[in-house]
Amino acid sequence: MNQSSSSLDPRVKPDVRAHYRFWPKRLPHAITLPVTSLWDNLETSARRYPEKAALVFFGRVFSYAEVLQKAERLAACLQGLGVKKGDRVVLNMQNCPQLVIAHFAILRANAVVVPVNPMNRVEELKHYIVDPDAKFAITTSDLAAELARASDALPPAQRLSHLLVTHFTDAFDAHVAGDNAPPAAWTDWLQTRHALPSLRDGQVLSWEAALSVTSAAPALTVGPADLAILPYTSGTTGLPKGCIHTHASIMHNAIASGLWGNGSVENVVLTVVPMFHITGMVSLMHTSIRAGATLIMMPRWDRELAGRLISRWQVTHWTNIPTMVIDLLGSPNFESYDLSSLVYIGGGGAAMPQAVAQRLLEQFGLRYVEGYGLTETAAPSHSNPPDAPKQQCLGIPFMSTDARVIDPDTLAEMPMGAQGEIIIHGPEVFQGYWKRPDATEAAFIEFEGKSFFRSGDLGYVDADGYFFLTDRLKRMINASGFKVWPAEVEALMFGHPAVQEACIISTKDSYRGESVKAVIVLRPSHKGTVSEQDIITWCRDNMAVYKVPRVVQFVDALPKSGAGKVMWRSLQEAEGK
Repeated sequence: MNQSSSSLDPRVKPDVRAHYRFWPKRLPHAITLPVTSLWDNLETSARRYPEKAALVFFGRVFSYAEVLQKAERLAACLQGLGVKKGDRVVLNMQNCPQLVIAHFAILRANAVVVPVNPMNRVEELKHYIVDPDAKFAITTSDLAAELARASDALPPAQRLSHLLVTHFTDAFDAHVAGDNAPPAAWTDWLQTRHALPSLRDGQVLSWEAALSVTSAAPALTVGPADLAILPYTSGTTGLPKGCIHTHASIMHNAIASGLWGNGSVENVVLTVVPMFHITGMVSLMHTSIRAGATLIMMPRWDRELAGRLISRWQVTHWTNIPTMVIDLLGSPNFESYDLSSLVYIGGGGAAMPQAVAQRLLEQFGLRYVEGYGLTETAAPSHSNPPDAPKQQCLGIPFMSTDARVIDPDTLAEMPMGAQGEIIIHGPEVFQGYWKRPDATEAAFIEFEGKSFFRSGDLGYVDADGYFFLTDRLKRMINASGFKVWPAEVEALMFGHPAVQEACIISTKDSYRGESVKAVIVLRPSHKGTVSEQDIITWCRDNMAVYKVPRVVQFVDALPKSGAGKVMWRSLQEAEGK
């Protein structure tokens, strides 16, 4: 079924309905959304399946009734602390039951979830407090001190007023053994009950204290049009921007993802894709909670634990990053794992190597289903039909979605097989960037009488209506599915006293696909006294680990244009990519 762009006639205009020939026959092309909030999905599942397992964390099972009760208690606590409708609440955690409970508690309190990558450090965390005007934050004890330091470093008017802290062992038995046990290397990280930090001008509460609140949760007043989630995405201009997602935009992809992947109450979902990220949050958490499915939760990737959990809990659905599949298949213990329960496997963030996809098909009868989406589109805007996927392909426009390929300069639709910018229209598309009307205006165009989001990604459409990614209009590095924006890393690196100038480019990585490389001009006062490893070590202390340069190169000068701008493309081309 695969066709390359070179085999297609570039004079032929794409058929915007060509992909309907491969559309799952059981599904409509568009769906009608309920007029309820995201909270209603949890409440309904808990009413229907109160004793059913909702979350499993190192063998500890949380029923739907228990998750609902804890979320309602936490919502009542938040209201008592002063959280009002529309307030933004920072949620900074790895995957664990507390993340799900806190996420829905914030929604139940009529507030807005601000999901934050737990790998962020003080300088990065400041922005996630200041930009959304957040006064409340919920985190785990291993991250609490860093978040408190970020808040304390801000001017008094911008600091957090409350910090709620949980320990991982609030949600599992530290003495668990057997297939459910965490790797030995995680023992200190998961089992250490760090002392609660102090918060300048604020109050720190424990998880136990928050859940001891017995007052009634506030009246639920939010609906489809209200702001629900404010996830942040970076870009070409440095600081991350908040993406305004309503209950309706998240609801669409929660329902559509369930339908697309044969979602049902019987699904058992391996949840290792991080739920602070839009894909894990929407395609796993919200989709599964709405269906009444069971989430088998992993806070980080570990191939042996993943193999044991798939076998032990008879996992049926696994959304992942291709590097995880490659890693699991390479395990020396792989033959001892039982993957026979899997009926759906797929993911995105990077292309799945064809040889690996072929092995999954031949050995397990599984077709790897790749998809595509951005923070701005609540994860999938495209996905391959499960019964007719193409390898290394973005798929077809998702349910209720129209997508085209246009010339980024003239905005005219490109011929079939010709490269252009992918634009997207659909109910999952965000409402705009928080406090950034300029960026919002630039991100949308009027096309055929509808508002389309400009993805910044370049691709083409084949004769079957499938989309393929070819390049990026935006300057971005994709490291194992994590998006790294060079302008943001450069801005952070200028905090190092030895760095006079820095340019971030990508370098090839056999495992991650791409990694970060820093080309640096040192200040004269530091030449000969600072090494490449010194720079890398400093970066590890000051930014999320996936942003840290794996390679540092010192140069005497960076190439610049006549206008004095750094010519990053010439450095990238010299790197061979």
